[in-house]
Amino acid sequence: MGRSLIGLALLLSACNNDRPELAELDFSSAGLRVSLTRLATHPFLSRYRLTLRIDGPQGCSATEELFPDTGYAGRRNVYQQPSGAITVLGQYDARVFDPASCSIRLVEFQSLVGQATFLGAFDVDAQKRWRFLDASVRSERSFEKH
Repeated sequence: MGRSLIGLALLLSACNNDRPELAELDFSSAGLRVSLTRLATHPFLSRYRLTLRIDGPQGCSATEELFPDTGYAGRRNVYQQPSGAITVLGQYDARVFDPASCSIRLVEFQSLVGQATFLGAFDVDAQKRWRFLDASVRSERSFEKH
């Protein structure tokens, strides 16, 4: 009986949470709030649906589904372009939010060449919690392109 309870406890602790995990960047100097919600899509494997939402000035709001995290590829670096646009860059996709048109668009990685300021990254912390890690907390980590 004791072994069964221990086994059940270990099995349940290995299961992914089925509640959405919200991480936010409040970029008040630009009048923006960037949030990235992670939702497990598999009870045991590291598989997540990622939803980007950006709230801007005058009630502007845009939402976009990102390329899913299909196994430890959920991190998204966040940058501010000189134009004021926000770039959310992942291992397999790149999105740009334009505050003037209040829209998020998928862009080619090659179009991102230029001077951008790294703001931080949406990622798991040392305790495996999904959150936004400010650039002052964690330095920029590049993606390996295969």
